[in-house]
Amino acid sequence: MEKTALKHEGSADDRQAQTFHISDLAREFGITPRTIRFWEDQGLLFPHREGQTRVFSRRDRTRLKLALRGKRLGLSLAEIKEMIEMYDTARDESSQLLKFLDVLAERRAAFERQREDIEAVLDEIAGFEAQCRELLAQEAAAGDAARLSDAG
Repeated sequence: MEKTALKHEGSADDRQAQTFHISDLAREFGITPRTIRFWEDQGLLFPHREGQTRVFSRRDRTRLKLALRGKRLGLSLAEIKEMIEMYDTARDESSQLLKFLDVLAERRAAFERQREDIEAVLDEIAGFEAQCRELLAQEAAAGDAARLSDAG
C-alpha cells in the first residue's frame, strides 16, 4: 500500500476529506510514528482504521500541529489538551485567544526567570574561572621565584 497522503482533488468538500497515513504526518512534522502514536494514546488524535492502517483526518493533523506547538512552548500535557479542546469547541476564537495569551504570558515569565537564573550561574562560572586563573598565575609566579632563588 502506498504511504503517501490520500489526496482528493476537486471540490472544497473533497479537500476537507483529505486523509493522511502515519508516515505522512511523521515526515511532515519531522517526528517518528511512535510520537504520533503517543499523542493518539493520550487522547489527542483519533484516526480511523483501514485494516491495520491508521488513517488520520485533517482535524487530526491540526490537533497534532497544535500539540507539537504546545510541546515546543513547554506546555504540560494537560495544558495542551485544554488548548486543543478549546479549539474544537470554540464558537468564536476570542475565548481561545484570550486563554492562549494567558498561557503565553505564563511561559514568557517562566523563560524570563530561567534566563535570569542562567545569567546568574554564568556570572558565577566567570568568577570561578577568574579565581582559578589567578591562583594558577600565583603558583606560576611562586615557581619562577623558587627556581630563581635555587639558581642564585
